[in-house]
Amino acid sequence: MDLSELNELDLSNIANWPLPARVFVIALVFAGVLAAGYWLDIKDQRTQLEKSERKEVQLRTTFENRARKAANLEAYEQQLAEMRESFGAMLRQLPNKTEVAELLVDISQTGLAAGLEFELFKPQAEVPKEFYAELPISIRVKGDYHEFGEFVSGIAALPRIVTVHDVNITENKEEGKLTMDILAKTYRYLDEEEEGGAQ
Repeated sequence: MDLSELNELDLSNIANWPLPARVFVIALVFAGVLAAGYWLDIKDQRTQLEKSERKEVQLRTTFENRARKAANLEAYEQQLAEMRESFGAMLRQLPNKTEVAELLVDISQTGLAAGLEFELFKPQAEVPKEFYAELPISIRVKGDYHEFGEFVSGIAALPRIVTVHDVNITENKEEGKLTMDILAKTYRYLDEEEEGGAQ
């Protein structure tokens, strides 16, 4: 079949075309159908498949994390119980209203037992927090380094929580003693009525 025969082919009568021309047209139509099918259907399915595969990896990771947590659930519950017990023990170290006065006496007696001379012992206004209140106490004492160390150690050894802040030590050359200014903070547990008012 040569090019002159191609010009004579009748498009309305494809059945009478020579075999090579019919095979070429069928192959061309077949390729067109495949290309249209890929473009209109398969391409979107591939994109959707890739998304699904990424989501599968993500879900598998989530599942593995949750399975690991579920396997350790008993250990987590035990740890939570220990934390609650520890938190309860800490709360018990916070005095209630009636015990604050005793704690202030303990602090002053600790200073006197260390051999310090008090110049200032001034509890300030309470500062309410979330479930506790801070009671700052301005303290000025005279003594030497060893007495200061004994005093701070004694405060740390009290059964109630007392923290020491803003320590400032100055030398008084006339008396031959040191003066220490500190801000001690003790904490008091707020009962439920007070908690509501603090928030």
